[in-house]
Amino acid sequence: MTEPLSENTADVIVVGAGPAGSTTAYHLAKSGLDVLLLEKTEFPREKVCGDGLTPRAVKQLVAMGIDVSEEAGWLRNKGLRIIGGGVRLQLDWPDLASFPDYGLVRKRDDFDEQLARQAQKAGARLYERCNVGAPIVDDRTGRITGVHAKLGEEKREVTFHAPLVVAADGNSTRLSLAMGLHRREDRPMGVAVRTYFTSPRHEDDYLESWLELWDRRGAEDRLLPGYGWIFGMGDGTSNVGLGVLNTSDSFKELDWREVLKAWCASMPEDWGYTPDNMTGPIRGAALPMAFNRQPHYTRGLLLVGDAGGLVNPFNGEGIAYAMESGQIAADVIVQAHARSTPAQRETALQHYPRILKETYGGYYTLGRAFVKLIGNPKVMKIATQRGLTHPLLMKFTLKLLANLTDPTGGDAMDRIINGLSKVAPKA
Repeated sequence: MTEPLSENTADVIVVGAGPAGSTTAYHLAKSGLDVLLLEKTEFPREKVCGDGLTPRAVKQLVAMGIDVSEEAGWLRNKGLRIIGGGVRLQLDWPDLASFPDYGLVRKRDDFDEQLARQAQKAGARLYERCNVGAPIVDDRTGRITGVHAKLGEEKREVTFHAPLVVAADGNSTRLSLAMGLHRREDRPMGVAVRTYFTSPRHEDDYLESWLELWDRRGAEDRLLPGYGWIFGMGDGTSNVGLGVLNTSDSFKELDWREVLKAWCASMPEDWGYTPDNMTGPIRGAALPMAFNRQPHYTRGLLLVGDAGGLVNPFNGEGIAYAMESGQIAADVIVQAHARSTPAQRETALQHYPRILKETYGGYYTLGRAFVKLIGNPKVMKIATQRGLTHPLLMKFTLKLLANLTDPTGGDAMDRIINGLSKVAPKA
């Protein structure tokens, strides 16, 4: 490991210890680089999420050496149960060489801490209660060379220095904004709202997705753009929430917390999704989708996870892509660090956005088209009523929505999805 010049200097600074930041820091530290991981809150801490992990995310956890056994407190799931159009369909996760055949459930406060501690074990230097403010920018080159921060309860002012900084500070990503990187308005945004209920359904071994989200509070029932979920947590509670897209006219005018309450009230009484059984408040968060902030590398700053808008537009999944982008960014940084000259290092770093576009660009373009389609209630209605009655079509849809295919040697469905992703524009 590179010896730090001082405790406030490193090879790389990672801002934010969510899944993206902790994964980046872990892989950098494992490769021998000196890494500062700066987290504004203190663990354990709450995050708005469905808490359900697909096989894509499981693969990343395994790559980080995390024990994902049930004995270690993880609840496994076999697949996805889809409900809509009067049909209930249970689909197992596909059997693939590239991904495991199970998903996991774990609360985010505990999940994020596990990843951060794993990064620490690998050698990353974690500072909690470290609120990062303005970037330090070299006047001559315009490059970021560190960050100003306030540390601890007493908010002591400190500066941290490194030739490279990773923005893993989520959707709001103040660091990216301070470096002039703004959100692209032509990319979809979503909102997730969720809460927890004590429920007899807490040990469900399938993630449950409701494709029809009805607002039944007016004179006429209204189909909303988005989906509902019910994930058993295995601890006596269910995580119940909804994800909604900004592609509809009703996005801004509705109070989504009220929509969630109304949706829960329509559930069977014996499931327990009543106000009396709610174990915490309803919380909401934005879902930045489909590369909604670019470029992913500029002037010494790399964007990972939500900061770079890596949420999958097909299904609102963010954790897998946060962790994958963290690993990709770390690989690029490690290679750049080994180059002899600044020009060579820059050439290596410029490769990062190209890898992201090559990996996800075409798939996210397909997702943006999908989001526009389902924003139309008529299309959504036909899709749920007709599509759900064809199990083979739904198996294909599961692979497409969850992005679970084998890149080589897969079946016909894999080849179609991979082919479509390859020919779609990588914007």
